[in-house]
Amino acid sequence: MAGLNKDTPTPESLTVHGQSRVLEIGFSDGKTFRIPFELMRIYSPSAEVQGHGPGQEVLQTGKRDVELAELEPVGNYAVKPVFSDGHDSGIFSWDYLYFLGSQQDQLWADYEARLKAAGVDRDAPMPEKAGHGCSTH
Repeated sequence: MAGLNKDTPTPESLTVHGQSRVLEIGFSDGKTFRIPFELMRIYSPSAEVQGHGPGQEVLQTGKRDVELAELEPVGNYAVKPVFSDGHDSGIFSWDYLYFLGSQQDQLWADYEARLKAAGVDRDAPMPEKAGHGCSTH
């Protein structure tokens, strides 16, 4: 999980737009970001997506139409989304959401480059999991 930086602006508004599939967040510094659910899902801070260290990231595909089924508060510092594909183990701190919102263009470019390097399409189905070794439950 991204660390909690005391200097990161805090959310003043948070709106789930189901039809356009974006999370709109207004921060205390006046910036507002519209973060697509797909971007949140492919960059989830969970071990399932990020792995347990550098180089262990799992490339996410087939998430273009993912929806946000639930958005649960986690204390006063984060939210835990439940996505329509069943993914529910990522905790998104305010600073991580600010990062996703402010770096969207670069994150999309990085994602496209990773897809190209892997020779897969953004809409390709995820391969079946072959037993993930961490115990998250």
